[in-house]
Amino acid sequence: MKLFEYEAKAILTKYGIPTPKGGLVTKASQTREIATKLRSPFAIKAQVLVAGRGKAGGILFADSVPDAEKAARKLFNMRIKGMLVRNVWIEEKIRIKKELYFGVTIDRVNQSYVAIASAVGGLEIEEIAAEAPEKVIKLLINPQHGFHSFHARQLARKIGYSGSQLSVLGKNFERLYSVGMDYDAELIEMNPIVEACDGKFVAADARIIIDDNALFRHQQYQKRLLEGESELTQQELSAIRNNLAYVKLDGNIGVIGNGAGLVMATLDTIQYYDGRPANFLDVGGGATSKKIAVALKIVLSDPNVKALFINILGGITRCDEVALGILEAKEKVGVVKPMVIRLVGTNEEEGKRILTEARIHVLESMEEAARKVVEISK
Repeated sequence: MKLFEYEAKAILTKYGIPTPKGGLVTKASQTREIATKLRSPFAIKAQVLVAGRGKAGGILFADSVPDAEKAARKLFNMRIKGMLVRNVWIEEKIRIKKELYFGVTIDRVNQSYVAIASAVGGLEIEEIAAEAPEKVIKLLINPQHGFHSFHARQLARKIGYSGSQLSVLGKNFERLYSVGMDYDAELIEMNPIVEACDGKFVAADARIIIDDNALFRHQQYQKRLLEGESELTQQELSAIRNNLAYVKLDGNIGVIGNGAGLVMATLDTIQYYDGRPANFLDVGGGATSKKIAVALKIVLSDPNVKALFINILGGITRCDEVALGILEAKEKVGVVKPMVIRLVGTNEEEGKRILTEARIHVLESMEEAARKVVEISK
């Protein structure tokens, strides 16, 4: 889950990382009240959960309160990469001497966190790595030992700092790592963390992405996610509310299975036969008929879906429960799109009988079912 900039900065401030003084505006008429409490000039920033908002015109600057009001009104009338601007953050503009980058993310190949620092900030780190790879410093973090002050000072030294500035910058790196661990972050970064003209370091922008699997430990953000204030699609939100694992893809074959491994194998098999999956949906073990019906409704709400492949390998999940769920969804949702069903395992015969009596054909081979659904989708 992505946090808004203002949320990320509030957390950084709590951990002692300097950020510009600012305030949140939820409607343009509030701009004057917030801006008069700050020193001009101002930075006016659209709060959207997408990267690259600066290039998209989502960050404006103003020298006076009236100009700040004008800028805020402009942002509230914008969509940035398809996302409506609902909140604007106004802060004091920093007099910048140099922009730097520091972040912590997951290195999945090495199965550890990795700290990344660069003497070039303000750009996405991928751009910096592509254009000047020698300016990106990486440090793998041993998961048993963590990230310590000597690691932080080492990175600060490598991007060109020494003396008291090295100590201060290193302390900010340490604090950011602590935030990342406490908030179960997949990614946390200050981009840029700037060296101001007075020699101080300030996190001019901040980004935090929390691991969705850890949201139960961060109830305030989970609540916001479920209320729909996120970058997720309606299908993904509905899946979360119903404890289903769903990821939207760009194909036209809807996929429902039980178990992440089986669903991944189903996607691969569809692609092997030159088909294009529209989604990943795992109903999990022991899915009830009601859960199967909800899964069908979510998948079929995607207008791109031309055909549906239901692949069930019954263990904890009972095939007769799946069959009843399919019939329930067919009746309630009004399923008119063709379905290909593969049903094997616990109570398999009863499940097949229920579907056969409803004139729904059931297959046993995943390969045969995948071939058939690809043919239908074309």
